[in-house]
Amino acid sequence: MSFDTVIRNIGQLILPALSEQPLKGERMGQLEVKEGAALAIAEGEIKWIGSNEEAGAIDAQEVLDAKGKVVSPGLVDPHTHLVFGGSREEEMALKQAGVPYLDILKQGGGILSTVRSTRSESEEALFEKAKRSVERILSYGVTTMEAKSGYGLNKETELKQLRVVKRLNQSGVLDIVPTFLGPHAIPPESKADPEAFLQEMIDLLPEIKQEQLAEFTDIFCETGVFTIEQSRKFMEASHKLGFQTKIHADEIDPLGGTELACETGSISADHLVAASDEGIKALATSDTVAVLLPGTTFYLGKDTYANARAMIDSGASVALATDFNPGSCVTENLQLIMSLAALKLKMTPEEIWNAVTVNSAHAIGRGKTAGTLKTGSQADLVLWDVPNYKYIPYHYGVNHASLVMKAGQIVWKRGESRVFSVSQTTGIDTI
Repeated sequence: MSFDTVIRNIGQLILPALSEQPLKGERMGQLEVKEGAALAIAEGEIKWIGSNEEAGAIDAQEVLDAKGKVVSPGLVDPHTHLVFGGSREEEMALKQAGVPYLDILKQGGGILSTVRSTRSESEEALFEKAKRSVERILSYGVTTMEAKSGYGLNKETELKQLRVVKRLNQSGVLDIVPTFLGPHAIPPESKADPEAFLQEMIDLLPEIKQEQLAEFTDIFCETGVFTIEQSRKFMEASHKLGFQTKIHADEIDPLGGTELACETGSISADHLVAASDEGIKALATSDTVAVLLPGTTFYLGKDTYANARAMIDSGASVALATDFNPGSCVTENLQLIMSLAALKLKMTPEEIWNAVTVNSAHAIGRGKTAGTLKTGSQADLVLWDVPNYKYIPYHYGVNHASLVMKAGQIVWKRGESRVFSVSQTTGIDTI
């Protein structure tokens, strides 16, 4: 058989376990790493994996020399707020001066600043801005990601955000999984009647379903935002229409959002900095993935991080994400999150790799198609300019990716400018 591409001389090939369920507990510490490896690609799929010696007899149109470096699956980022208007850099000095967040809100800042900007910007402007972030995300080795709405807080803008995500996903440069996060905050015009606003978001669900604008729904369950009872109402309405659910849970106060996620069979519970012991136990006995966001805790200057060690040691499944957003975690760099997971969450390199590949894929319903490299899987992979897989969490703050492939095609390469644009006539993107 003739192949399209053969990658030879791979120093370490990272092969996370392909599993019907996310990896849990001690299995997260198990990572297959094949040394002196090679692989072959045809029609966008991995067709063969073997030793470098065996690869010498393989016929291919293109041969890439990994030069003894590391190859892994494309990374998966399961929690981002990709599409938003404006920016909030002026708030950093206020936070450093000790100005409380509620006072920043009163001054017109905070999330409501982003809501105003997102409402006012056109779909095209939001698309162009988000496209630049997608290119940066891709350059860090991410080939599959999730993107939420949530900066509209009204019908028109929430749909606008989701349509931008749909257009970006049609590019084919990377897979973008859409999530509707309409109940992300309570807008000023609804402060007197948050129940009515929540119902407005529920009433949007049929239209989102009909237009296929989202696969998941999400809600911010937190003190001063939405209660457990309100979150349950939204999640039940989502389930009735066939959406899988996510939840921003227990970020500040242990309200029980982690337990609610497990009880309702949510695909993930995210943040979990304040998850209770009961919530951690519930995670261990469910398939709900704990999506942890250490970059947010770091950016906000807080000392308490999610208790990843207790979660993993109890038998739970943990994934890692950037939480890329304009207010509380302004980074597209998932490699940086890997370092924070080692330094602040006390996760091992093996756990970290599983948390940004196979488990992150399961957290967005892509466990069968992303996050691993096996014969027959899509050829989404990254060539890393590092000596071994433990090096990336160790050497933080820089981009170690050398080359990124999506479905067997090189979509980013260090030192080359590769910009995608959507055809105005066909909707098909070109590199």
